[in-house]
Amino acid sequence: MDTFKSLFRPKPVGDWSDDIDGEFDSHGRKTGQYSKTLTAFDLTAMGIGGIIGAGIFTLTGRVAQAVAGPAVVISYLIAGVVCALSALCYAELSAMIPVSGSAYSYTYATLGEFVAWIIGWDLILEYMVGSASVAVGWGQYLGIFLNTASEGKITFDKKLSGAPIAFDIPAFVGTILITILLASGVKMSSVVVNVLVLTKLAIVLMFIFGGIKYTNSANLTPFMPFGADGVFRGSITVFFAYIGFDAVSTTAQEAKNPQRDLPIGILASLAICTVLYIAVCLVLSTLLPYYNIPEEAAVANALIDAGGPKAFGGILAFGALAGLTSVMMVMMIGQPRIFRAMAHDGLFPESFAYIHPKTRTPIVTTLITGSITAVAAGMLPIDVLANLTSVGTLVAFLLAAVAVIVLRIREPERERPFAVPGGRIGGFAWPLISIAAIIVVLIKGGTTQTLLRVAIWLAVGIVVYFSHGFWWSKLRHPEKWPAEATGSVARAEGIEAVEKK
Repeated sequence: MDTFKSLFRPKPVGDWSDDIDGEFDSHGRKTGQYSKTLTAFDLTAMGIGGIIGAGIFTLTGRVAQAVAGPAVVISYLIAGVVCALSALCYAELSAMIPVSGSAYSYTYATLGEFVAWIIGWDLILEYMVGSASVAVGWGQYLGIFLNTASEGKITFDKKLSGAPIAFDIPAFVGTILITILLASGVKMSSVVVNVLVLTKLAIVLMFIFGGIKYTNSANLTPFMPFGADGVFRGSITVFFAYIGFDAVSTTAQEAKNPQRDLPIGILASLAICTVLYIAVCLVLSTLLPYYNIPEEAAVANALIDAGGPKAFGGILAFGALAGLTSVMMVMMIGQPRIFRAMAHDGLFPESFAYIHPKTRTPIVTTLITGSITAVAAGMLPIDVLANLTSVGTLVAFLLAAVAVIVLRIREPERERPFAVPGGRIGGFAWPLISIAAIIVVLIKGGTTQTLLRVAIWLAVGIVVYFSHGFWWSKLRHPEKWPAEATGSVARAEGIEAVEKK
């Protein structure tokens, strides 16, 4: 019974200070620390980089044409509000627990080690599959852009891309190059993300303001051709276009002032993206009648069909390429940091917790996850990859909301540099509404096949946990680690840590 209870024993919030201030292995040796270089601007750009990908150029038109009509604007607004509730939860938790484990760390502090392992293992799948899925799309858009820019002279051979027909070389090579960049240091990576974000924002604004000239307000009628049901079905579909802001919290230990800047980065990026999504939908819906909006490359083709310049197709292909690159980078920044946080807690071998003294990056987990992602991108078709990403993200959002409620009950007096608005009532009401909304999206949006694949992955994760983490957890077995490695966990229990060797 004691063993069972220990699986659900939470790691006290106060103990996370040792994860920030000191990094030691099982021999008491320093494993290195992250470099605190990221500003609020960097974190906001990272959030935007993780949210806006090719979806803004394709998904908007697809939903407007077949699901919601011009009321796609309302669909994006509803989805934005639901995501805002999750963002508020992440903002409160990241300011209280400014470590790089994201939802894994928040769950460890509230629901205990075993549940934290489950969500951590789930997040590894989410970021890995998400990155691979985006890499496949990146390879496709690279082909479109090069073909357009060369006026048809450059065309990708199907033998070089497009799993499962063949190994997807563009996706594989692109992922490897990004892995090398990320291993070189987070500051360099953030500079590249900033440039990519500014590029795609410029192109999105170009469409918004350039497209106004060709709009016709009569195209907004009928506004809800598919009724209220279509609007809500559309909101479920576009909900996934907002995923990405959560990756900001994985860089908590690399932020200069995490307790102030993390909430700014999370909330500002989501707010900016929501405004841009709604503006793009509004312009798109007034360019053509909703039933004439093209399904493929909707934004570019709709503008061209409305009388806009044909060259805009190539410009938007470049914008989509920049968007996909930034999304890949943000996802591949987040994944190894969660992986490394779990290793730091003893749930993975300690070599995975190593931070390179020069680049200040989790070099081992970055190279491992980058390599696996590259192979997955090269071998698996995009439809198999894409559907797995959303379920993992939604479960993380749900547990973040649960964590806010649990900490409000367990530690109501603890300082909260940022708090979910609404005082005592809002601190419970908004997370509860968020939980209800996420459950609806999971029920409506999750397929049996996708849920089965996730269940298999989690079953594998349970086997891995009981093979290693169960025996080497710093929280459950501090006697196997020196005092420097277990920090306040050992001190709080009065355990005299001993060297293994």
